[in-house]
Amino acid sequence: MSSAQSLTRRTVVIDRVLGGIERVGNKLPDPFMLFLLLFAITAVASTAMAWANVTVQLPGTDEITVITGFFTAEGLTWFTQNIGVNYLGFPPLATVLPILLAVGVAEKSGLLAALIRKAFGSAPRWSLPYAVAFVGVVGSIMSDAAFVVIPPLAALVFKAAGRHPVAGLLGGFAAVGAGYSTSLFVTSLDALFAGITTSVTQNLPNAGSVVTPVSNYFFNVVSALVLIALAGFIIDKILEPRLGRQQIARDEITDDDVLVPSVMNTRLTHTENRGLFWSFVAGVVVAGVILVGVLLPESSWRNEDGEFLPRSPLLSSIVFIVFAMFVIPGLVYGKITGTIARGSDVPRVMGQAIKDMSGFLVLAFILGQFVALFNFSGIGSWLAVAGAGGLESIGLTGYPAVVAFVLLASLLNLFIISGSAMWTLMAAVFVPLFVLLGYEPAFIQGAFRVGDSATQVLTPLNPYMIVLLTMLRRYEPQAGLGTVIARMLPFAVTFWIAWVAVLSVFYFFDLPMGPGNGIMIPQ
Repeated sequence: MSSAQSLTRRTVVIDRVLGGIERVGNKLPDPFMLFLLLFAITAVASTAMAWANVTVQLPGTDEITVITGFFTAEGLTWFTQNIGVNYLGFPPLATVLPILLAVGVAEKSGLLAALIRKAFGSAPRWSLPYAVAFVGVVGSIMSDAAFVVIPPLAALVFKAAGRHPVAGLLGGFAAVGAGYSTSLFVTSLDALFAGITTSVTQNLPNAGSVVTPVSNYFFNVVSALVLIALAGFIIDKILEPRLGRQQIARDEITDDDVLVPSVMNTRLTHTENRGLFWSFVAGVVVAGVILVGVLLPESSWRNEDGEFLPRSPLLSSIVFIVFAMFVIPGLVYGKITGTIARGSDVPRVMGQAIKDMSGFLVLAFILGQFVALFNFSGIGSWLAVAGAGGLESIGLTGYPAVVAFVLLASLLNLFIISGSAMWTLMAAVFVPLFVLLGYEPAFIQGAFRVGDSATQVLTPLNPYMIVLLTMLRRYEPQAGLGTVIARMLPFAVTFWIAWVAVLSVFYFFDLPMGPGNGIMIPQ
C-alpha cells in the first residue's frame, strides 16, 4: 500500500470519528436545558427513593440521612420558598461577579489589550513562539475574549517578523484553549470553580480545608510554566516547519466572502506606553499597601493563632485583593489614555463586563437550583457513599482513580463546552465521592482543570473553532474543521500528558495545591 493511500484511509477514519463526535455533540441540549433536564431527573429520582425509604450514613458521622423527595409536601414547600435563595445563594455569584467587574474595568479601559500588544511587540524574533505561548496561556484572564484577540494578533506579529503567520494564528489559539484552566494570575475562573466546589462541600462533614480562588494557585503556576514551554516548543519545532513543508500560503487571500475579526497594531502609542507605566506603578502601590497590611504583627487578616493558614481573614479576602489589583491599574490606564474620562464611564464599562457574562448569569439560575436540590434531597451523599464503596470494592481508590477521573473529564469536555456547567455536574458527584476516599476538594478541582482544558481545542462543538477556521481560511480557503483539529492534536495530546505528569508530581510528593490546601484531608 502506498503512503498516499495510507494517508487517505487514515484521513477517512479521522473524518468519521470527528463526524461522529459532532453528531453526538449536536444532539446534546443547550447547557440551560441540559441542567433543567438533570433537575427533573433528580426530582423524580429523589421522590422514588423517598417513597422507598432510602437512607444513607456518611462515614465519620452517626447521623442517618433520609432521602427527601422533590415531589412531596416537604420538597415542594422547600422549592417554592427558596427558588430565589437557591439562585442568589449560588456561591460562584458572590466571587465571580466582583472579579468580573474589576476585570471589566481593566479590559474595557484597554489595559489588558495593551499588555498583550506590549508583550508581542517587544519579543525578539526567535522568542516569538514562546511569547505567543505565554500570552495565550495567561490570556484566560480576558475570559473568552482571548480566543478572538490573541490568535489574529499573534499571526500579525509572526508575519511582521518574517515567520509563518499561520503558526502564530494556530499556536495562539492552542495556547489559549488547551491551557484555559490555568494561569500565572488569579482569574474569574478560579473564583467560579471555587464557588462551585464550595457549594458542594458546605454540607459535608470533614470536607477538608476551605476552597478559595487561590486553592489551586501553586498547581496553576507550575502547570502554566510547563505548558508555556511546551506550547512554544511545539509552535517553533513542529507546527511552523510542518506548515512550510505543506507550502501553506504566508499571505492572506483577499476574499470579500470571508470575514475575519480586525487585528490590532502591535505598536503602542506614547500615550498608551505612559498609561502602562503609571498603571504598573499603581499596581505596585496597591500590592505594597496590601503587603504591609499582611505583614503587620497585629494584622486583622491573621487568624486567632496569628497565622494565615489553613484559614484566615486574608484567604477570605482574596476576592477583594484581586478586585483591587485589576480595577485600580485599569482606572489609572483609562484616565491617562482617555478611555475612562469621567466617573460615569466606570459603571458603564462595568456594565459592559456584566453584559458580556449575561449568558452565565442566566445559566447560573438553573445551576443553583440543581445544586440546591442535589444537596437538599440527599442524593449527592447517597451517590458519594455508593460510588466510594464501589471503587473500594474493586480497589480503585488511589492514583488510578484520579487518572480515571481526569480521563472522564477530558471525554465529557468534547461534548460539554461550558466549564462551569461541566464542573457543576461532575463536582456534585465526584467531590463528595473523593472526600470520602480522603482527598481534599481543592485537589480534585485541580485534577478537573486538566480534563477541562486540554481537549477543548479538539471538539467541533467549541464555537471559537469556527472563528479560528474563518481566520485560517484567509490563508487556506479549502481548510476545514478536520484541518484545525489535526493541527491542534500535538498541543492537546502533549498538554494532557504533561499536565497529568505535573498533577502526578503534586500527588506523589504531597505538595500543596495552594495556600492551605493539600492532597489528602488531614486525619
